[in-house]
Formats: sequence, C-alpha cells, structure tokens
Amino acid sequence: MVDERAVGFLEVYGLVCAFMAADAGCKAANVTLEPFDKNKPANADSLPVPLLVTVKFRGNVEDVTEAVRVGKEVAESLTGVVTSHIIPRPTEDTLKMLRLCAFDSN
Repeated sequence: MVDERAVGFLEVYGLVCAFMAADAGCKAANVTLEPFDKNKPANADSLPVPLLVTVKFRGNVEDVTEAVRVGKEVAESLTGVVTSHIIPRPTEDTLKMLRLCAFDSN
C-alpha cells in the first residue's frame, strides 16, 4: 500500500521552538507528526540557537499547508524559521528518509 499523504517540513531554531510550532500546527489542521530531526551546522555559534530542528507534518495537502503556515507563524515569533517546504506526493525513497532521525543517534 502506497502512502500518498503529503509531507510538510518546517526547520526552526531550537527544540522548544520545534515543539511549540508542532503543537500549533497539529491543533490547526488534521495532521500527524513524523519524528523530529536535528542538525548542528558548522556556523552554529553564529545562530540564534545552535541547533536546527525539522518538524515533519503528514496529512492531505491542504492540512499540511495549514499546519506549516501556523507552525511557521509560531516559530517566527520565537527563535525563527530556517526554511519550510511541502511535498504533495512523496516518493517511496523520500518516505524512507522521513524515518531517519538524528535524535536516535548518539
């Protein structure tokens, strides 16, 4: 069975900001979350918060779009947004990548 739900990415500064954005997005639309992912870029010391966290919403395109929009508003009011993107119909390879999570590694 192919999972044709859209995926929305919202990369923000910091874990608390990610939780706040994810909570707002889930309350605003009928979406679920994939595991968060993290990245500490080379220029981390020059960033507002030295950790980038990616929130991943799943659902239909309209709901994912709304969740990303609302999550982005919340994140911008806190530490900020790095980027966001929506994939309407992710490929099987993209779906495999969604399950990767740097929070699971040491």
